[in-house]
Amino acid sequence: MAYRKKDTPCTIRETAPWNEVPVHRPVTCRARDYRAGTHIAAHKHRRHQLVYSMSGLMVVRSEVGRWVVPSTRAIWMPAGMAHAVDCIAEVHMRSLYIEPSFAPQLPAEPFAVQVAPLLRELLQAAILIDGPHEEDSRDGRVVRLMLDELHRMDVLPLHLPEPVDPRLHRICQHIQKHPGDEATLQDWAQALAIDVKTIQRHFASELGMTFGQWRQQARLLAAMERLARGEKVIDVALAMGYDSPSAFTSMFKRQLGQTPAAFFR
Repeated sequence: MAYRKKDTPCTIRETAPWNEVPVHRPVTCRARDYRAGTHIAAHKHRRHQLVYSMSGLMVVRSEVGRWVVPSTRAIWMPAGMAHAVDCIAEVHMRSLYIEPSFAPQLPAEPFAVQVAPLLRELLQAAILIDGPHEEDSRDGRVVRLMLDELHRMDVLPLHLPEPVDPRLHRICQHIQKHPGDEATLQDWAQALAIDVKTIQRHFASELGMTFGQWRQQARLLAAMERLARGEKVIDVALAMGYDSPSAFTSMFKRQLGQTPAAFFR
């Protein structure tokens, strides 16, 4: 009797990510699939990268924070920024690489984006481009239209900034591990022996949001990971500290414009 080897998480190290990217093409698109549990170790590119998940869910981490990127969404990662990727579910990834000097007006900050249907189809077309994309050719026009679409991308609130202050780091790490914890600012101030206003000031200056806003964002991203794994809305809602699925769904729709069911459809 033949036995099928059980899939186990694996780590991929992108030590030389540019071996497969042609130097003569300033814009290149690559397709790659990763099984659930794959970890792509921290690496960086000399080109800008749009990391698009056709299916599955990715968690992307860098020195400036963490993003949860579900299917049909993408993350814009500027050149030179180190980042690591965890594939929570099986991911069909499409990566667009752009030479910074070819499109100097593109953003220098990372963010998650909604991928419009036209951009999705252009990415699929770009994968098939083999040679240099001459300006006055179909391939060249595909590339130019794709760059135009990159300027029209809608930024999504899928980012969780990371603090530098060790006291804030302790708070944020605890919330990420225990998103349903209801500890208040007063509780944390007492535990850390500091003033409430000091915590509030650091959240505003370092993270650009209040304690309550950061905790809600942490819960949203943690919930997205669980929902992508197939957990029920009621179980996720209770684990995130919400009294009912309706309260959780209201928050989810307010933040992302869709219910959980519609978002992951």
